[in-house]
Amino acid sequence: VQLQASGGGLVQAGGSLRLSCAASGRTFTNYVMGWFRQAPGKEREFVARITWNLGTTHYAESVKGRFTISRDSAKNMVYLQMNSLELEVTAVFYCAAARQLRSYDSRDYIYWGQGTQVTVSS
Repeated sequence: VQLQASGGGLVQAGGSLRLSCAASGRTFTNYVMGWFRQAPGKEREFVARITWNLGTTHYAESVKGRFTISRDSAKNMVYLQMNSLELEVTAVFYCAAARQLRSYDSRDYIYWGQGTQVTVSS
């Protein structure tokens, strides 16, 4: 199983980025796909999740209204559209997969991508 995150980069505050996660190696029909972020010196935290089957989404309060998670089942891709980026968003973003469909706890996620760096500058 492989999750390959991409799309990170340097962006000015207020700008946008779209992260992508390519999933391969198994079917994820009964899984939830999540995005997490980890800033320097901080713990990994939940950002958003989407169930692969129904596309049900859930967001951390801090990103509601600015971030959108989506998936393309035909391409086995998960996306995170991030708008109105703030300086405190700077972190490594990870995509992950879990069987517990309502989980926002990183310990429940069993497959992880390698992370992609997002840096928001002033």
